[in-house]
Amino acid sequence: MSTDQKAGAFWKRIVDYVNASPVLSGAVPREWSQCKQRWGRINEQVCKFVGCYEAAVREQASGQNENDVMKAAHDIFFNDLGIKFTLEHCWRELRFDQKWKSLGVPKEGPKEKSKEAAEVVAEEEGAEVRPPGVKACKAAKRKRQVDRYTLLFGLLAVLVACCCGHGVEFKLSGRKEGNALVLLCLALWLCHGKV
Repeated sequence: MSTDQKAGAFWKRIVDYVNASPVLSGAVPREWSQCKQRWGRINEQVCKFVGCYEAAVREQASGQNENDVMKAAHDIFFNDLGIKFTLEHCWRELRFDQKWKSLGVPKEGPKEKSKEAAEVVAEEEGAEVRPPGVKACKAAKRKRQVDRYTLLFGLLAVLVACCCGHGVEFKLSGRKEGNALVLLCLALWLCHGKV
């Protein structure tokens, strides 16, 4: 889906999807505020649990399996926040999404192995690069436009400096676009006129 949408439209689409679920058939339809509130709670706790899980992986001793790591992650979560982590089913669904994916950098070992692991992580990061958002695209577009106007303004200013010897007078406006337009018109007049 597009990122260029209003929050109301996004949550309306989510509500339609949730209410169309066969699991909720016959239940009272949920509203967008309920879905948004539930997602906020899930997002917050899963993000915190991801940090606890990564800490547990870093502390993983030789001979420990996945169940031992999960138990350690639950213990870290409980010690840090004082509540039990009850959204493990959500974490299992979200753990491989880009936002929650751990980098999987192992703890320090022999130099060759750590270099190989770092290269694998770099390759994985390059494989799934997030596209730029709407704001980043607009900022880049504005920067290109400003650079274009600066270049055009500089070139035309050189033309004007050459024309000042011909007795041509003009007044620049406050806007770069207006200045560029005035200078462009002047350059065209000089090229096709009395020069």
